[in-house]
Amino acid sequence: MSEKNNDQLSEKEQQELLEKYDAESKTRNLKGKLAQVIFLGLIAFSVFQLYTGIFGQLTAYIQRTVHLGFALSLIFLLFPAARGMKKTKIPWYDYALMLLSILVCAYWPVYYDTIVQQFGGISVLQMFVGGLAILLVLEAARRAVGLPITIIALLFLGYALLGPHIPGMFAHRGLSLEQLIQSMFFTTEGILGTPLQVSSTYIFLFLLFGAFLVQTGVGNYFNDLAISIAGKRVGGPAKVAIFSSALNGTISGSSVANTVTTGSYTIPMMKKLGYRKNFAGAVEAAASTGGQIMPPIMGAAAFLMIEFAGESYWNIAKAAVIPAILYFAGIWIMTHLEAKRTGLTGLPDDEIPSKMSVLKKIHLLLPILAIVYFLFIGMSVERAAIYGILSTIIVSLFRKDTRITPAKFIVALEQGARTALGVAAATACAGIIVGVVTKTGLGLKLGNSLVSIAGTIASSPEVQLMLTLIFTMITSIILGMGSPTTANYIITSTIALPAIVALNGELEVAIPLLAAHMFVFYFGIVADITPPVALAAFAASGISGGEPIRTGANAARLAIAAFIIPYMFVLNPTLLMIDSTVLEIIFALFTAILGMIAIGAGMIGYWYRKIKWFERILAIVTGLLLIYPEGYSDIIGFVLFAIQLVIQFMSRDKTMRRGKTQAS
Repeated sequence: MSEKNNDQLSEKEQQELLEKYDAESKTRNLKGKLAQVIFLGLIAFSVFQLYTGIFGQLTAYIQRTVHLGFALSLIFLLFPAARGMKKTKIPWYDYALMLLSILVCAYWPVYYDTIVQQFGGISVLQMFVGGLAILLVLEAARRAVGLPITIIALLFLGYALLGPHIPGMFAHRGLSLEQLIQSMFFTTEGILGTPLQVSSTYIFLFLLFGAFLVQTGVGNYFNDLAISIAGKRVGGPAKVAIFSSALNGTISGSSVANTVTTGSYTIPMMKKLGYRKNFAGAVEAAASTGGQIMPPIMGAAAFLMIEFAGESYWNIAKAAVIPAILYFAGIWIMTHLEAKRTGLTGLPDDEIPSKMSVLKKIHLLLPILAIVYFLFIGMSVERAAIYGILSTIIVSLFRKDTRITPAKFIVALEQGARTALGVAAATACAGIIVGVVTKTGLGLKLGNSLVSIAGTIASSPEVQLMLTLIFTMITSIILGMGSPTTANYIITSTIALPAIVALNGELEVAIPLLAAHMFVFYFGIVADITPPVALAAFAASGISGGEPIRTGANAARLAIAAFIIPYMFVLNPTLLMIDSTVLEIIFALFTAILGMIAIGAGMIGYWYRKIKWFERILAIVTGLLLIYPEGYSDIIGFVLFAIQLVIQFMSRDKTMRRGKTQAS
């Protein structure tokens, strides 16, 4: 890899930036015996998950409570209660919270037979244990995930208790405190529900797989591979950022973490070449956020989607491919046109790694390909993750500098567990939200209300459909602000998705359930680059020195595909490869990429030359017609695209001839 740029952030600066914008990185910096105890606790967490992944899961309640017990106790030891507190010591009350977490979560394994055999309500002791469990989960989520999800969970708990006193269509019979606690901790409809089940099985093992990949040096290899492929092209550093972020996104579970780790290298490169600082930060933020929609891992949300959408992992990953291609193609096209507009070139030869050095480490990609193959042949998700970890260890032995030594093996176990803490807290807290929705029917009421509002405004079923989708988009973006990917998807699929499902009955349309899930997932993700709470863009501006809001606005413009494509695949699922032939899919992809070229030109204001405002509008309209996979729109789009292309070539030639005449 090329020498480090002097403007590149140090590891300490990266950590400070992560702690500022990523709740999951705000951990204590402990030393001595205490640090060793926590280290061993993290190792034990990973060993437990590996053991149950290899030899079979425990009974559902026990598997989930042990997983939760590890997560809660370690969170209270690692995450301080407030930002300004000392990070070198643990206050007495956090030891107390750790102990309470262990006792509460141990209650299920110890009294399992008694609990499953009892009928009716719960005892006073169980009321206390369950109530304490809810409070511990809320506090752990606040520390490790952030305030937004905690506030939403508290509002939902209040809604469950105050149902009869709420006016209008949102009123319900209400739950007593005993009923609420029982459903939240003594059934699989609350904290111990589907989200935590997925965290305690699929997600943890894939996070562990990512941690082992990191120990091989795959992150640096992604950067080198990206530079060797895209570095010399027009506007090279921006394309390196896109390529590298897409690759890192396959193993990263956080758009902010992806932005900081990749951006600390790519943003200074872009600025050095001549990109404006707000644009440079926006490129990295948009590309890093796209990593969450990039198969095969998709920020771990794909594994939740297995349970929520009732689809196989392979169908979900397959459906995500074309939208992900279009997302990154859109950013690539716009950065290319921006570079052409401003006359930016590629990197010099001395900053490009040799092809031989890149080829020597190409084996590091094999574990990712192996995971895809294992899932393709129908292997269970847990087994695929285990074999992925095993293949990573084997592949690492091919070269000395990529080898996972015993020391690196231990570090991978520790880092994997550390990464999983925030996910476990988020899924447990999200279980509260899901549980309340299940008990009160709130999701259906919210969905029907959005459809009803759209119907009141709309003059036709088509307009009602579009308005409902727009309302669902806005809801998903708001709910997704400040939340990590897993919590983000759980919240949006629980609260916003029912509106799209309700459309099937209201308007008698046939929107596939997977398309509805992908719709809310996409808009929850782009909250990370949508002002005013655009955490990935804010983190990028911390590296570029740009203005956070302007960086976010630029990132949202670059990621325009993420605001368009979901509408297209809901209206016509061909882009998700649902009920489509190979020829239909190829044609839809081809026309959609042409559409992204036209939209990119309209957004940047440059094609083969600078284009005027009315040409920009026409280019965007042309792009929308081409992206929508339907015969008539494609024909009109093709004609408009061809006309504009001819005009661009002719006017470019005139401009070039005029320039030569003036020069002579």
